Amino acid sequence: MKIQQAFQLLCFFALALAATAFTPTPQPAQGPRWELLGSRKVNYGLDRDAIEVTRQEGVFSAIKIQVKRSAINLHKIAVHYGNGEVQEIEARHNLPAGGETRVIDLPGNKRVIRKVVFWYDTKNVAARKGVIELWGRH
Repeated sequence: MKIQQAFQLLCFFALALAATAFTPTPQPAQGPRWELLGSRKVNYGLDRDAIEVTRQEGVFSAIKIQVKRSAINLHKIAVHYGNGEVQEIEARHNLPAGGETRVIDLPGNKRVIRKVVFWYDTKNVAARKGVIELWGRH
């Protein structure tokens, strides 16, 4: 009888050890998540465009701008927040096609963004219009 109890106890510990070996370990929190908030085709010459952001996207701690297809000279950015505040940012970036601005941290805690307005110019003589993409970091 004692051998049978010892065997059962040994089987119990083996199963317990196997169960802990296959238990998933908690993964560390992933870094910030970036979300595309919108994009606009840019016109030739000096112009301004706005990207409307709906509240469904949530709150953000930073933004960045990416440029596709054609280079632009980004002069200024105005971020319109959900509470009515407007933050103007002097950009002065010459962004090549495929380039992006630095990460622009938003003041305060995470903020709701209503829209972002861009002032830019382009001297592109090619037939391809550039595209500005607005990205928000959660």
